[in-house]
Amino acid sequence: MKDRQKLLTDEQRELMEAMLPPPRVRADGRDRPPFPNRACFEGILWILQTGAAWRFLPDEFPSPSTCWRRLK
Repeated sequence: MKDRQKLLTDEQRELMEAMLPPPRVRADGRDRPPFPNRACFEGILWILQTGAAWRFLPDEFPSPSTCWRRLK
């Protein structure tokens, strides 16, 4: 993943972070490390701001399917 855009200030991120659940982790621990909430949330914000389809999410953000699952 490339360096991503910063759509949130650090103060906004701190307020938002407390409201988000932690990423789910498999019980057997065989999962990849989850992407940070901030990166996924900023990807979701980018989609909402631009109105673009998920497949057009820039490479600076986690994959479109990851961001979509977090939104769901």
